This record gives sequence, structure tokens and C-alpha cells, in this order.
Amino acid sequence: MDEAAIVDAYRVAHNMAWRYWLQIAFALTSDADELRELLDLSARSLASFIDETVSAVCHQIRIERNELTRGTHAQRRQTIALIIDGAPIIPKHIEDRLGYEFGQSHTAAVIWGDEFNTNLSDLDRVADILIRNSEGRALSVLADARTRWVWLPGAGYPDLSGVAAELNQRSGVRMAVGPTAAGIEGFRSSHLDAITVQRMMARLGSPQRLAIFTDIYLIALISSNPEHADRFIKQTLGDFESADAELQRTVLTFVYEQCNAARTAELLYTHRNTVLRRITRANELLPRPLEKDGVHIAVALEALHWRGVSH
Repeated sequence: MDEAAIVDAYRVAHNMAWRYWLQIAFALTSDADELRELLDLSARSLASFIDETVSAVCHQIRIERNELTRGTHAQRRQTIALIIDGAPIIPKHIEDRLGYEFGQSHTAAVIWGDEFNTNLSDLDRVADILIRNSEGRALSVLADARTRWVWLPGAGYPDLSGVAAELNQRSGVRMAVGPTAAGIEGFRSSHLDAITVQRMMARLGSPQRLAIFTDIYLIALISSNPEHADRFIKQTLGDFESADAELQRTVLTFVYEQCNAARTAELLYTHRNTVLRRITRANELLPRPLEKDGVHIAVALEALHWRGVSH
């Protein structure tokens, strides 16, 4: 609540109290002089009480608002901003302030709500699950009401299976994860890479809930200009852009498996001949044969995967 709301609430209370007091006062005496003195004293007393109370409450609101904007979260945010901006700092002082060691390896994550009605407690729930699986003491910062920044310590990449399952149950909550990197420079670069992923997902209107920088680095590069990315997809895939998901998944797996039909069939739990038939069908839809343009086709399919339906 702000000061205006407090004043309005007490004004309503003041008016109601005064009406009831008038009824009581007129029932107590019919002497005009006595009534005038009683009401004058009552009016000054009530007004003084209301003024002092509103003043004290508004003062407390200002104190608490100051603590919110300049207190723990804001101080941590400000300290993190200095690190990310590359400002000259003394690591020991920053470690003492944040309670986090910068000499180790780090994996940064950004958790945010992309819908107006996102339940903010869901952001904290996802962050808690992520932190609980970390190797040591993690660092979490409230970037804003709808965003959490997290750094996980450890040279090994975090297990994201649990948080991925949680994300699927939390409407509007998404997470971008940077690569693992060492030292204070790694702390900075992993976060910036996670931010790059977040911006890419927002830019493309991606329906995906979880994105890892190392998986989508190339897609982030080619999608920096959405218009160019759309043109690349259309020119590379042609009619294959609107092919069914199973056919597209077969082609993508086939390219990743170095055009080995047997391994592709094994991964897709299907027969080798089925894979070959799908590849033949894909070549009928593609502007250029798969064997001549496999890399571009795979990149276009990945970009298509991350792109939102509105495109």
C-alpha cells in the first residue's frame, strides 16, 4: 500500500467515527455551550490522532520501501551488476558480501515468468529445486519480481532432469542455462550466455520451457535477426517446413547420426527401411537433397524447433 491508500482508509474511519460520536454527544447533553465545547475538543483530539497515526504509518512504509529498494536484494543485485559489468573488484570482499566463492567453476541460470499471471512462487519453487541439486553453496539473486538469477558451483554440469520435469508443471515459467566456466570471468560469461538464451527465447516466442546455451548457440546466432532467420528456414526447407513432426525429427536425427540409417532407426525405435522411406519423402519436399545440404537443413530444423507458432 502507498501513502494515498493509507490516507483514504483513515479518512473513511475518521468520518464513520465522527458520525457515531455525534450521536453519542447529542445523547449526553442538550446544553449548547457544553455541546460546543465537547465537540470542539473531540474534533481536535480525533484530528490529532488521525494525523499522527497516518504520519507514523507512512513513515514506516517509507522505511520498509527503502529497505526493499536499497536493502539486501538491491545490494546483492548491485554487487552482481559490478561483477557482470567487469568493474575492478577485490574478490575476497565480494565473496564475504555475497557468501559465495568465485574461484571455483560456475553454471549460471536465469529463471523467469513470461506470462502476466505467472505465479511468482513457482519461480522460487523451480529455483529451490535447481539449488538443492547443486554440489555446494549456490548463489541466488532476485533480479526483479519476475526473474531469478542463480549460480551453481562445481565443475560438473548440473543435472537438470528434476527441474525440467518441474518446469513442465509450472505454467509460464522458463529457464535458460549458461555453460560451466571457471573463475570470476566464468561467473560473468556463464550469466551473459544464459541471458543470451533468454533473449533468444523471448525474441522467437519459443514454446520451449528449458534451453541450454551449448545446445542452441548456433540458433541464437542465426536468430539474432528474426527476419533473416525466417528467410533462411523457408529457403532451406521449402515445403519441408510444414512436414509433420515425425518426418522432421527423423531427418534431424539422420543428419546427427552422420546419415547412418541403422543408428537413426535404433534411436527412433523404428525399422531401417522406415527411416529410408522417410528420407526419400523428405528429399521430395526439400529444395536441395539432404546429402548435399544436410548441415543447413539440420540448422534450419533446429531453428524451427525453437521458433514460436506465431511465426
